[in-house]
Amino acid sequence: MSYHNHFFVAMATVFYVLLVLNVSCKAQLSSTFYNASCPNALTTIRNTIRQAVSSERRMAASLIRLHFHDCFVQGCDASILLDETPSIESEKTALPNLGSARGFDVIENAKAEVEKICPGIVSCADILAVAARDASTLVGGPSWTVKLGRRDSTTASKSVAETDLPSPFDTLETLISSFASKGLNTRDLVALSGAHTIGQAQCFLFRDRIYGNGTDIDSGFAATRRRQCPQDGGNGNLAPLDLVTPNSLDNNYYTNLMQRKGLLQSDQVLLSGGSTDSIVSEYSANSRAFSADFAAAMIKMGDIGALTAQNGIIRTVCSAVNQ
Repeated sequence: MSYHNHFFVAMATVFYVLLVLNVSCKAQLSSTFYNASCPNALTTIRNTIRQAVSSERRMAASLIRLHFHDCFVQGCDASILLDETPSIESEKTALPNLGSARGFDVIENAKAEVEKICPGIVSCADILAVAARDASTLVGGPSWTVKLGRRDSTTASKSVAETDLPSPFDTLETLISSFASKGLNTRDLVALSGAHTIGQAQCFLFRDRIYGNGTDIDSGFAATRRRQCPQDGGNGNLAPLDLVTPNSLDNNYYTNLMQRKGLLQSDQVLLSGGSTDSIVSEYSANSRAFSADFAAAMIKMGDIGALTAQNGIIRTVCSAVNQ
């Protein structure tokens, strides 16, 4: 091979390596992603979230849950926000979301405000991630630096939502396996479950637990919860997941578990003689450890299956694919 041929082959190799590195860099999420393209995006989102949480404290829990339910299905791509169409089977109608997933209008309002200042720049997936962080801080929970640069999906999956989202009736082994399939370990599982220190659950999700006469539930706690949840009827009656500090994102959830006062089966199994017992005990005694790990786990969860670079789109409205 001549010198010139060697030279061109070498240059082509260098160009290819640089191209791959460039694509890789572009594909990485970054906290500064909108610094140049939409510098006021995060402030605008926060203003909308603050108004929503001020109007209804419970909305903080709903927004955190919405981000979680998005990331566990197809990754953090805002697929949960898509409405039903002839070609899209909406995740909103999946059993884990139907009648319980909330906050869609809040995210849509935040998107509309951002579109006014930076049309076509900020994804709905990023707005969901930022909203979850802001919701946490607005109810006394930890803050964290949100990595940005996600793009929105053009598809949704009701079937995946019904198989991949954790159930309130799951065993510890099932929960560990479910989280592991998303790249999250047992510590992430226990930390993220701490979001149940805020929010409410419907009666039918905990009826069997409070009427089951099990040894893993405090009798007085069960009796108290029966007042809002009759043995027959009242399926949609709501009860706070944490009776003590229902509107504060704190470590009291773990204290409840230590006292056998977890409302859902999937809560109390975290303290049932398994591998997560020591983590529950640690978080109950150390609020700083919980806050730090909750923030870290939320960042880690936000990386799941993110669409970046040329993948996905930036939706104009969060509930529909651009026409």
